[in-house]
Amino acid sequence: MDTTEDELLAAIVRLLADEAPDVIVGVGDDAAVVRPGGGDLVLTTDALVEGSHFVRADSAPRDLGYRAIVVNVSDIAAMAASPRYALAALTLPDDVDRAYVTELIGGMRDACHEYGCLLVGGNLARGRDLTFAVTLTGEVAAGRAVTRAGARIGDALVVTGELGASAAARRVRDDPSGWSDDDRAALRRAERPTARVGEGGILARYGATAMIDVSDGLALDLTRICRASGVGARLVLGDVPVAASATLDEAVGGGEDYELLATLPPDAVDGASAELAEVFAVALVRVGAIIEGGIVGVDADGTETPLEPEGWDHFR
Repeated sequence: MDTTEDELLAAIVRLLADEAPDVIVGVGDDAAVVRPGGGDLVLTTDALVEGSHFVRADSAPRDLGYRAIVVNVSDIAAMAASPRYALAALTLPDDVDRAYVTELIGGMRDACHEYGCLLVGGNLARGRDLTFAVTLTGEVAAGRAVTRAGARIGDALVVTGELGASAAARRVRDDPSGWSDDDRAALRRAERPTARVGEGGILARYGATAMIDVSDGLALDLTRICRASGVGARLVLGDVPVAASATLDEAVGGGEDYELLATLPPDAVDGASAELAEVFAVALVRVGAIIEGGIVGVDADGTETPLEPEGWDHFR
Protein backbone atom coordinates (compact mmCIF):
# COMPACT_ATOMS: atom_id res chain seq x y z
CA MET A 1 0.00 0.00 0.00
CA ASP A 2 1.41 3.39 -1.02
CA THR A 3 -0.33 5.40 1.71
CA THR A 4 -1.14 5.41 5.42
CA GLU A 5 -4.56 4.48 6.78
CA ASP A 6 -5.28 8.08 7.80
CA GLU A 7 -4.30 9.41 4.37
CA LEU A 8 -6.51 6.85 2.66
CA LEU A 9 -9.40 7.63 5.00
CA ALA A 10 -9.02 11.35 4.29
CA ALA A 11 -9.22 10.65 0.56
CA ILE A 12 -12.35 8.56 1.08
CA VAL A 13 -13.95 11.31 3.18
CA ARG A 14 -13.37 13.76 0.32
CA LEU A 15 -15.00 11.35 -2.12
CA LEU A 16 -18.06 10.95 0.09
CA ALA A 17 -18.52 14.54 1.15
CA ASP A 18 -22.19 14.66 0.05
CA GLU A 19 -24.43 16.67 2.34
CA ALA A 20 -27.81 15.31 3.41
CA PRO A 21 -30.10 16.76 6.07
CA ASP A 22 -30.74 13.37 7.70
CA VAL A 23 -27.02 12.53 8.11
CA ILE A 24 -25.82 14.18 11.31
CA VAL A 25 -22.34 12.61 11.35
CA GLY A 26 -20.99 10.91 8.23
CA VAL A 27 -17.74 9.22 7.20
CA GLY A 28 -14.67 9.95 9.33
CA ASP A 29 -15.88 9.61 12.93
CA ASP A 30 -16.12 6.55 15.17
CA ALA A 31 -19.67 5.94 13.97
CA ALA A 32 -22.26 7.54 11.72
CA VAL A 33 -25.29 9.33 13.12
CA VAL A 34 -28.46 9.53 11.03
CA ARG A 35 -32.02 10.67 11.63
CA PRO A 36 -34.42 7.87 10.61
CA GLY A 37 -37.76 8.44 8.94
CA GLY A 38 -41.13 7.24 10.14
CA GLY A 39 -41.34 3.75 8.61
CA ASP A 40 -39.98 0.31 9.46
CA LEU A 41 -36.21 -0.15 9.12
CA VAL A 42 -35.05 -2.94 6.80
CA LEU A 43 -31.49 -4.20 7.38
CA THR A 44 -29.27 -6.39 5.22
CA THR A 45 -25.62 -7.28 4.84
CA ASP A 46 -23.62 -9.07 2.17
CA ALA A 47 -19.98 -9.64 1.32
CA LEU A 48 -17.99 -10.06 -1.87
CA VAL A 49 -14.89 -12.20 -1.35
CA GLU A 50 -12.02 -12.46 -3.80
CA GLY A 51 -11.76 -15.96 -5.22
CA SER A 52 -15.32 -16.80 -4.21
CA HIS A 53 -17.43 -14.03 -5.74
CA PHE A 54 -14.97 -12.47 -8.17
CA VAL A 55 -11.54 -12.71 -9.72
CA ARG A 56 -9.80 -9.37 -9.34
CA ALA A 57 -8.14 -9.45 -12.75
CA ASP A 58 -11.52 -9.89 -14.45
CA SER A 59 -13.19 -6.76 -13.05
CA ALA A 60 -12.46 -3.05 -12.90
CA PRO A 61 -12.34 -1.83 -9.28
CA ARG A 62 -15.10 0.72 -9.97
CA ASP A 63 -17.38 -2.09 -11.15
CA LEU A 64 -16.58 -4.19 -8.08
CA GLY A 65 -17.45 -1.29 -5.78
CA TYR A 66 -20.68 -0.66 -7.67
CA ARG A 67 -21.66 -4.32 -7.47
CA ALA A 68 -20.91 -4.50 -3.74
CA ILE A 69 -23.60 -1.89 -3.11
CA VAL A 70 -26.13 -3.16 -5.65
CA VAL A 71 -26.27 -6.73 -4.34
CA ASN A 72 -27.36 -5.28 -1.00
CA VAL A 73 -29.80 -2.82 -2.58
CA SER A 74 -31.38 -5.81 -4.32
CA ASP A 75 -32.15 -7.41 -0.94
CA ILE A 76 -33.82 -4.19 0.17
CA ALA A 77 -35.81 -4.09 -3.09
CA ALA A 78 -37.06 -7.63 -2.47
CA MET A 79 -38.72 -6.38 0.73
CA ALA A 80 -40.46 -3.58 -1.25
CA ALA A 81 -38.33 -1.07 0.66
CA SER A 82 -36.13 1.87 -0.35
CA PRO A 83 -32.39 1.93 0.49
CA ARG A 84 -31.16 4.64 2.86
CA TYR A 85 -27.68 4.22 4.40
CA ALA A 86 -24.69 1.97 3.67
CA LEU A 87 -21.62 0.96 5.69
CA ALA A 88 -18.67 -0.70 3.95
CA ALA A 89 -15.87 -2.71 5.60
CA LEU A 90 -12.95 -3.31 3.22
CA THR A 91 -10.16 -5.85 3.68
CA LEU A 92 -7.18 -4.81 1.55
CA PRO A 93 -4.22 -7.04 0.59
CA ASP A 94 -0.71 -5.65 0.27
CA ASP A 95 -0.79 -5.32 -3.51
CA VAL A 96 -3.80 -2.97 -3.54
CA ASP A 97 -2.76 0.67 -3.83
CA ARG A 98 -4.50 3.95 -3.05
CA ALA A 99 -5.66 4.50 -6.64
CA TYR A 100 -7.36 1.10 -6.67
CA VAL A 101 -9.20 1.82 -3.40
CA THR A 102 -10.25 5.24 -4.66
CA GLU A 103 -11.83 3.59 -7.70
CA LEU A 104 -13.58 1.03 -5.48
CA ILE A 105 -15.10 3.75 -3.34
CA GLY A 106 -15.99 5.70 -6.47
CA GLY A 107 -18.00 2.72 -7.71
CA MET A 108 -19.78 2.47 -4.37
CA ARG A 109 -20.58 6.17 -4.55
CA ASP A 110 -21.90 5.76 -8.11
CA ALA A 111 -24.28 3.00 -7.00
CA CYS A 112 -25.43 4.96 -3.96
CA HIS A 113 -26.20 7.97 -6.14
CA GLU A 114 -28.14 5.80 -8.58
CA TYR A 115 -30.30 4.22 -5.87
CA GLY A 116 -30.76 7.23 -3.62
CA CYS A 117 -28.80 6.01 -0.61
CA LEU A 118 -25.72 7.30 1.20
CA LEU A 119 -22.43 5.63 2.15
CA VAL A 120 -21.99 6.97 5.69
CA GLY A 121 -19.14 4.93 7.19
CA GLY A 122 -17.22 1.68 7.40
CA ASN A 123 -13.81 0.23 8.16
CA LEU A 124 -10.43 -0.44 6.54
CA ALA A 125 -8.30 -3.47 7.42
CA ARG A 126 -5.30 -5.34 6.03
CA GLY A 127 -5.82 -8.96 4.99
CA ARG A 128 -4.79 -11.68 2.57
CA ASP A 129 -7.74 -11.36 0.16
CA LEU A 130 -9.73 -8.40 -1.11
CA THR A 131 -13.21 -8.38 0.45
CA PHE A 132 -16.08 -5.93 0.71
CA ALA A 133 -18.63 -6.38 3.49
CA VAL A 134 -21.52 -3.96 3.05
CA THR A 135 -24.36 -3.33 5.47
CA LEU A 136 -27.36 -1.45 4.13
CA THR A 137 -30.42 -0.04 5.84
CA GLY A 138 -33.66 0.64 4.05
CA GLU A 139 -37.08 1.91 4.95
CA VAL A 140 -40.60 0.80 4.15
CA ALA A 141 -43.99 2.03 5.35
CA ALA A 142 -44.89 0.47 8.69
CA GLY A 143 -46.13 -3.08 8.27
CA ARG A 144 -45.70 -3.05 4.47
CA ALA A 145 -42.52 -5.10 3.99
CA VAL A 146 -43.01 -8.07 1.65
CA THR A 147 -41.36 -11.26 2.91
CA ARG A 148 -40.80 -14.75 1.51
CA ALA A 149 -43.49 -16.18 3.76
CA GLY A 150 -46.82 -14.96 2.34
CA ALA A 151 -47.36 -16.96 -0.87
CA ARG A 152 -50.84 -18.48 -1.12
CA ILE A 153 -52.29 -21.40 -3.06
CA GLY A 154 -53.46 -20.08 -6.43
CA ASP A 155 -51.11 -17.11 -6.59
CA ALA A 156 -49.37 -16.44 -9.88
CA LEU A 157 -45.59 -16.82 -9.96
CA VAL A 158 -43.92 -13.92 -11.77
CA VAL A 159 -40.36 -12.74 -12.48
CA THR A 160 -38.98 -9.44 -13.71
CA GLY A 161 -36.57 -9.03 -16.62
CA GLU A 162 -34.49 -11.91 -17.96
CA LEU A 163 -32.45 -14.61 -16.27
CA GLY A 164 -29.17 -16.36 -16.93
CA ALA A 165 -26.97 -13.49 -18.13
CA SER A 166 -24.56 -13.69 -15.20
CA ALA A 167 -24.13 -17.43 -15.58
CA ALA A 168 -23.54 -16.96 -19.31
CA ALA A 169 -20.94 -14.29 -18.53
CA ARG A 170 -19.06 -16.71 -16.29
CA ARG A 171 -19.13 -19.30 -19.08
CA VAL A 172 -17.77 -17.05 -21.85
CA ARG A 173 -15.43 -14.82 -19.85
CA ASP A 174 -12.26 -16.77 -20.60
CA ASP A 175 -12.63 -16.62 -24.41
CA PRO A 176 -12.87 -12.96 -25.51
CA SER A 177 -12.09 -13.90 -29.12
CA GLY A 178 -15.45 -15.63 -29.38
CA TRP A 179 -17.67 -13.00 -27.75
CA SER A 180 -20.87 -12.06 -29.53
CA ASP A 181 -22.78 -8.84 -28.88
CA ASP A 182 -25.08 -10.84 -26.60
CA ASP A 183 -22.08 -12.17 -24.69
CA ARG A 184 -20.74 -8.63 -24.21
CA ALA A 185 -24.14 -7.52 -22.92
CA ALA A 186 -24.15 -10.44 -20.47
CA LEU A 187 -20.67 -9.54 -19.24
CA ARG A 188 -21.70 -5.94 -18.67
CA ARG A 189 -24.85 -7.06 -16.88
CA ALA A 190 -22.75 -9.26 -14.58
CA GLU A 191 -20.37 -6.40 -13.75
CA ARG A 192 -23.12 -3.79 -13.31
CA PRO A 193 -26.27 -5.59 -12.12
CA THR A 194 -29.56 -3.77 -11.65
CA ALA A 195 -31.50 -3.75 -8.38
CA ARG A 196 -35.26 -3.59 -8.98
CA VAL A 197 -36.15 -1.07 -6.28
CA GLY A 198 -38.98 0.76 -8.04
CA GLU A 199 -40.26 -2.47 -9.50
CA GLY A 200 -40.49 -4.00 -6.02
CA GLY A 201 -42.61 -1.09 -4.88
CA ILE A 202 -45.00 -1.55 -7.81
CA LEU A 203 -45.31 -5.28 -7.17
CA ALA A 204 -46.11 -4.59 -3.52
CA ARG A 205 -48.78 -2.08 -4.52
CA TYR A 206 -50.41 -4.72 -6.72
CA GLY A 207 -50.60 -7.08 -3.77
CA ALA A 208 -47.42 -9.18 -3.93
CA THR A 209 -47.78 -11.83 -1.24
CA ALA A 210 -44.13 -12.98 -1.27
CA MET A 211 -40.96 -11.78 -2.94
CA ILE A 212 -37.26 -12.63 -3.19
CA ASP A 213 -34.41 -11.41 -5.35
CA VAL A 214 -32.95 -14.03 -7.68
CA SER A 215 -29.40 -13.93 -6.38
CA ASP A 216 -28.73 -17.66 -6.03
CA GLY A 217 -30.74 -19.08 -8.95
CA LEU A 218 -34.43 -19.25 -9.85
CA ALA A 219 -34.90 -22.85 -8.72
CA LEU A 220 -33.15 -22.36 -5.39
CA ASP A 221 -34.81 -19.03 -4.60
CA LEU A 222 -38.25 -20.39 -5.57
CA THR A 223 -37.60 -23.25 -3.15
CA ARG A 224 -36.92 -20.69 -0.42
CA ILE A 225 -40.24 -18.91 -1.03
CA CYS A 226 -42.10 -22.22 -0.97
CA ARG A 227 -40.36 -23.39 2.18
CA ALA A 228 -41.03 -20.12 4.02
CA SER A 229 -44.66 -20.03 2.87
CA GLY A 230 -45.44 -23.71 3.37
CA VAL A 231 -46.58 -24.18 -0.24
CA GLY A 232 -45.50 -25.81 -3.49
CA ALA A 233 -45.05 -24.38 -6.98
CA ARG A 234 -45.50 -25.27 -10.63
CA LEU A 235 -42.78 -23.66 -12.76
CA VAL A 236 -43.45 -23.67 -16.52
CA LEU A 237 -39.93 -23.97 -17.89
CA GLY A 238 -40.84 -22.77 -21.38
CA ASP A 239 -42.11 -19.49 -19.93
CA VAL A 240 -38.90 -18.63 -18.05
CA PRO A 241 -37.45 -15.45 -19.64
CA VAL A 242 -33.95 -16.49 -20.77
CA ALA A 243 -31.34 -13.83 -21.57
CA ALA A 244 -30.18 -13.87 -25.19
CA SER A 245 -26.72 -15.20 -24.34
CA ALA A 246 -27.89 -17.84 -21.85
CA THR A 247 -29.30 -21.35 -21.80
CA LEU A 248 -32.42 -22.44 -19.94
CA ASP A 249 -30.26 -24.29 -17.41
CA GLU A 250 -28.33 -21.07 -16.74
CA ALA A 251 -31.57 -19.13 -16.34
CA VAL A 252 -33.00 -21.67 -13.88
CA GLY A 253 -29.89 -22.43 -11.84
CA GLY A 254 -27.26 -19.80 -12.61
CA GLY A 255 -27.82 -17.09 -10.02
CA GLU A 256 -26.57 -13.51 -9.64
CA ASP A 257 -29.35 -12.08 -11.84
CA TYR A 258 -30.88 -9.88 -9.08
CA GLU A 259 -34.29 -9.91 -10.72
CA LEU A 260 -37.38 -10.18 -8.52
CA LEU A 261 -39.34 -13.39 -8.14
CA ALA A 262 -42.76 -12.70 -6.66
CA THR A 263 -46.19 -14.19 -6.08
CA LEU A 264 -49.23 -12.12 -7.02
CA PRO A 265 -53.00 -12.55 -7.04
CA PRO A 266 -53.72 -13.78 -10.60
CA ASP A 267 -55.99 -10.84 -11.43
CA ALA A 268 -53.18 -8.38 -10.55
CA VAL A 269 -50.61 -9.68 -13.05
CA ASP A 270 -51.80 -7.73 -16.09
CA GLY A 271 -51.94 -4.40 -14.25
CA ALA A 272 -48.52 -4.87 -12.64
CA SER A 273 -47.03 -5.97 -15.96
CA ALA A 274 -48.39 -2.94 -17.79
CA GLU A 275 -47.09 -0.51 -15.16
CA LEU A 276 -43.61 -2.06 -15.03
CA ALA A 277 -43.40 -1.84 -18.81
CA GLU A 278 -44.58 1.77 -18.87
CA VAL A 279 -42.52 3.11 -15.96
CA PHE A 280 -39.32 1.05 -16.17
CA ALA A 281 -39.46 -0.67 -19.60
CA VAL A 282 -39.09 -3.95 -17.70
CA ALA A 283 -41.04 -7.09 -18.53
CA LEU A 284 -42.99 -8.99 -15.88
CA VAL A 285 -43.41 -12.60 -16.96
CA ARG A 286 -45.78 -15.15 -15.47
CA VAL A 287 -43.81 -18.38 -15.11
CA GLY A 288 -46.13 -20.57 -13.06
CA ALA A 289 -48.35 -20.77 -10.03
CA ILE A 290 -48.34 -21.59 -6.34
CA ILE A 291 -49.86 -25.00 -5.61
CA GLU A 292 -50.21 -27.49 -2.79
CA GLY A 293 -47.53 -30.10 -2.41
CA GLY A 294 -44.08 -30.04 -3.94
CA ILE A 295 -42.20 -27.95 -6.50
CA VAL A 296 -42.35 -29.20 -10.06
CA GLY A 297 -40.98 -28.08 -13.41
CA VAL A 298 -43.22 -28.43 -16.44
CA ASP A 299 -41.54 -29.12 -19.78
CA ALA A 300 -42.77 -28.37 -23.30
CA ASP A 301 -45.04 -31.43 -23.56
CA GLY A 302 -46.61 -30.84 -20.14
CA THR A 303 -44.62 -33.44 -18.27
CA GLU A 304 -44.11 -32.54 -14.61
CA THR A 305 -40.93 -33.53 -12.78
CA PRO A 306 -39.64 -32.51 -9.36
CA LEU A 307 -37.61 -29.30 -9.61
CA GLU A 308 -34.20 -29.66 -8.03
CA PRO A 309 -33.16 -26.59 -5.97
CA GLU A 310 -30.06 -25.93 -8.06
CA GLY A 311 -28.18 -22.67 -7.66
CA TRP A 312 -25.31 -20.97 -5.89
CA ASP A 313 -24.38 -22.45 -2.52
CA HIS A 314 -21.38 -20.89 -0.72
CA PHE A 315 -20.76 -24.07 1.27
CA ARG A 316 -21.04 -26.67 -1.47
